[in-house]
Amino acid sequence: MRTSGRIANGPPEPDRDEPGGEPPAARNSDFVQSLDRGLAVIRAFGPDRERLSLSEVARATNLTRAAARRFLLTLVKLGYVRSDGREFSLRPRVLELGYAYLSGLTLPDVAAPHLEELVARLHESSSISILDGHHVVYVARVPTKRIMTVAISVGTRFPAYATSMGRVLLAALPPDALEQYLAEAVLEPLTANTVTDVGRLREILAEVAAQGYAIVDQELEEGLRAVAAPIRGAQDTGTAAINISAHASRVSVESLRTDIVPALLETAAQIEADLAAQGTG
Repeated sequence: MRTSGRIANGPPEPDRDEPGGEPPAARNSDFVQSLDRGLAVIRAFGPDRERLSLSEVARATNLTRAAARRFLLTLVKLGYVRSDGREFSLRPRVLELGYAYLSGLTLPDVAAPHLEELVARLHESSSISILDGHHVVYVARVPTKRIMTVAISVGTRFPAYATSMGRVLLAALPPDALEQYLAEAVLEPLTANTVTDVGRLREILAEVAAQGYAIVDQELEEGLRAVAAPIRGAQDTGTAAINISAHASRVSVESLRTDIVPALLETAAQIEADLAAQGTG
């Protein structure tokens, strides 16, 4: 059950940067810890955490209630967060933080008509993402008319190891970067099908690199299958990935391979050709 945290009751708790708090760790002189914590507060919210109490934000960010309270009230004053006195939620202004990046990308604009044509042809949703650390981040998406169980929009992040696009992007990494990822990533079982063994994931990524596409069968969410292929030549993002996702009740793994992979590879090639023609490669 969600607990409510009023923001003005009781004496202030010691912050880690204040007398009585935890002693500050050694810091890089170029690292602004307050900015890091403020961004962590924003990241505490998500699709399944749209409204959070003060206590919940403090727990999610590993901040004291006093510190979390100050960051939240600052974000409220700046217009990025709203509060009803008990709970907090993000306001539309947070979109400004990602708009500057997304508006500067050439790839989504070039890919958009191809995504729309692919979705109209296959009647399944299609997306494009890039790799950001251990996650894929969606930069373009055209949904189908059907209702999907996974709520996805531009800016959505998923763990790379459990997604078709993530595996395509991981397979494209230089060997040293891939080994670093495999050494650092936490492979959690998101479903009963999720591959969580590092050795097996390494084998799968080698197969993906060799065949040029990745199929994931209900590893991110039960009932969801997806196939992805790389898009190369985008100067502003590096290698990206394009996918088709479908419900397992409609599309078998074999159908993904025989019916959808050819269309997906064709679309990826068309996008790459357009990128090259526009001089962005």
